[in-house]
Amino acid sequence: MNVIIDTVLLRPYVFGFMLAFVIAGIGDLGWRRTLRFAAWVLALAWVAEFTSTRIGVPFGLYHYTGTTQGRELYLANVPLMDPLSFTFLAYAAFCLARLVLIGRDVSRITVAIVAGLLMMLLDVVMDPVAVRGDRWFLGHIFYYPEGGVYFGVPLSNFVGWWIVGLLGVGGYLFLDGRGSGAAGRGRRPGPGVALYYGVLAFNLVVTVWIGEWVLAGTGLALHGIVALTAMGVPRAVWAPRAMLTDVADGAVEAPSD
Repeated sequence: MNVIIDTVLLRPYVFGFMLAFVIAGIGDLGWRRTLRFAAWVLALAWVAEFTSTRIGVPFGLYHYTGTTQGRELYLANVPLMDPLSFTFLAYAAFCLARLVLIGRDVSRITVAIVAGLLMMLLDVVMDPVAVRGDRWFLGHIFYYPEGGVYFGVPLSNFVGWWIVGLLGVGGYLFLDGRGSGAAGRGRRPGPGVALYYGVLAFNLVVTVWIGEWVLAGTGLALHGIVALTAMGVPRAVWAPRAMLTDVADGAVEAPSD
């Protein structure tokens, strides 16, 4: 019990984002689908982390230092907070993907591909600042033995994030869709979109705080383009459920005037 409390106290920002995901997910997908989404993505992310620290697939080879063992929960050699983070990151990317794709006739796989890309774009900011964890309150919890070309991160890491995001959202849409023609429909993606940009803002603030101005500028420019794309349909974020077509069934339509 003590290690659970210690984990929450050590990583309050992770559990804050997790709480935001639960609240947003229940209002958007309902509690059952939110639970299924979280369980699927958590399991998938843990497997991806576990295999990457052994054979380098799918993120490339890296190692956890184990410096926080005894102070936070681990699943084998993986800190719980890492696969747990994938649940709210994948959901936030899923919500933004639905917003970006409103007005287009798309399939489940297209939604999953775009969600995976958007989740990977978050990691373009997150992973380089996490590698520098010894300069802020994350701590030096992992490292890439061979470094990487993008601010110390190998490009294989971003490919892995895209794959895990695609499989996380795609697996949810596929598995849930088998049970109901309306599965995957969301009432309101808006809070999830806010979560996406909340996570981004948190990491950009930390990036500036540790003095990584080039990384911060790169992240701002990249996500500025994404935001401008999403802002093409601002009313759709808060549109009622009746105005949003089920993305899992094919078309995603913008609300009419």
